[in-house]
Amino acid sequence: MAIIKKVRGFDPKIGENCFLADSAVVVGDVTMGNDCSIWFNAVLRGDVNTITIGNRVNIQDNSVIHTLYEKSVTEIGNDVSIGHNVVVHGAKIGDMALIGMGSIILDHAEIGEGAIIAAGSVVLGGTKVGPHELWAGSPAKFKKMVDPSQASEINVKIAKNYLMYSTWYNQDEE
Repeated sequence: MAIIKKVRGFDPKIGENCFLADSAVVVGDVTMGNDCSIWFNAVLRGDVNTITIGNRVNIQDNSVIHTLYEKSVTEIGNDVSIGHNVVVHGAKIGDMALIGMGSIILDHAEIGEGAIIAAGSVVLGGTKVGPHELWAGSPAKFKKMVDPSQASEINVKIAKNYLMYSTWYNQDEE
């Protein structure tokens, strides 16, 4: 069973139809929308500041979502996919964004709607990634624009797939 823990008087608020893997950890000032999935060993640490997550967000295995005490919050929009082994620290991620495996998104960075951050990228603090842009590298740099309809199709498909995958675990428990 996932660890859901009250910290500093804040109880995590988890929306309807969410899947939390057995080893997921959600603590403190975390608000999660509906139809989200938090996968194995993912940690959402709302102990020092606020984490807000929209609907149909998947946070994949071994990812860490955190903030800076009294200095940054993390906001994740709707239909966002956070790949395996990602760190999001005090950043804002727009709707339908895709954060590739092993990426690091640092404090006060903003990832625009439908943007794609390539696997292994490091988005430095304060960086502004525009809507439908593809960024890659360490530090991440703009590579090209992504067709909005293609980005939407890919990113929403991944979000829907993770919602489907989560139902497989609920079926096995019945």
